[in-house]
Amino acid sequence: MRVLVTGGAGFIGSHIVAALAARGHEPVVLDALLPTAHAVPPTRPPAGTAEFIAEDVRNPEALSRALRGVQAVCHQAAMVGLGKDIADTPAYVSCNDLGTAHLLAAMAAAGVKDLVLAGSMVVYGEGRYDCPRHGRVTPGPRTVADLDAGRFEPRCPQCGADLTPGLVDEDAPLDPRNVYAATKLAQEHLAAAWARATGGRAVALRYHNVYGPGMPRDTPYAGVASFFRSALARGQAPQVFEDGAQRRDFVHVRDVAEANVLALESMATRPDGALRAYNTGSDTPHTIADMATALAAAHDGPDPEITGAYRLGDVRHITATSGRLRAELGWRPEVGFAEGVTEFAHAAQREGLPVPATR
Repeated sequence: MRVLVTGGAGFIGSHIVAALAARGHEPVVLDALLPTAHAVPPTRPPAGTAEFIAEDVRNPEALSRALRGVQAVCHQAAMVGLGKDIADTPAYVSCNDLGTAHLLAAMAAAGVKDLVLAGSMVVYGEGRYDCPRHGRVTPGPRTVADLDAGRFEPRCPQCGADLTPGLVDEDAPLDPRNVYAATKLAQEHLAAAWARATGGRAVALRYHNVYGPGMPRDTPYAGVASFFRSALARGQAPQVFEDGAQRRDFVHVRDVAEANVLALESMATRPDGALRAYNTGSDTPHTIADMATALAAAHDGPDPEITGAYRLGDVRHITATSGRLRAELGWRPEVGFAEGVTEFAHAAQREGLPVPATR
């Protein structure tokens, strides 16, 4: 297939481009090269790129050019992370939702029917919790008073009891709790509406905490693993928020790239007019402190510091089951936590990687 990969010069996108090329596909890359992800001037296109277009996904003319001869789209372009504060809201909505709207309109005009969307686990808000008395419950947002007092664990909304975190599946309630999360859910809704209106076929891969070679460094918009790796590169101790016991599902970027390729190759078997969501994680939860400690040890750097600080938009625990992706697409994560963290501890971050230049 000839596949348009938006954001294809970025952290995840560049790995998808490599995976597509290795499988004999022709990836076309459209990337705005935003400075939050590309601090170093680009030098050359990713290996295997059939064409590179240095343009914004919000540019209809560039989209029309990029979609010529394309059979499917892998939409990775987005402004990611929690951001700095609420002032980032217009930028998130513009990049993520307006950008997706422009892409879907251009796909409809070009007659391109297949879409794989980079979704996110943030659409769930807090993960699954069970109360010993009331069973499955959905705790509300954590309060400033509790967080200031170091009470980080959500409590049962009915009796106030301690809760046991579990794994969410794709049918769990959707409850985005920050601006980025709201834009990621809106992307799914827009893609579903496009599929119904055009008879298109869409897959949303709800990524969990993706990490690995090529993550950007020293930016407030990167993931927590990148924060820790950046600190270690400066010879500083990773700063762990709250008490470090937050549970996450860290999944390696090469496994995420493979999930995208499998989703694209499955399109011919999918029903028209529908979007199907898949959790994309390792199914092996680790705490934030686990990641910081393992990275520090592998990097031979200073031990992490548990700060007790917090960000109001963060959730406490979010881990998922990727059983649907395994069952329906035959996907299996290949990179284990210990192996992946050891590699990441010594791998180049975004400044050290070549990114494409305009042709």
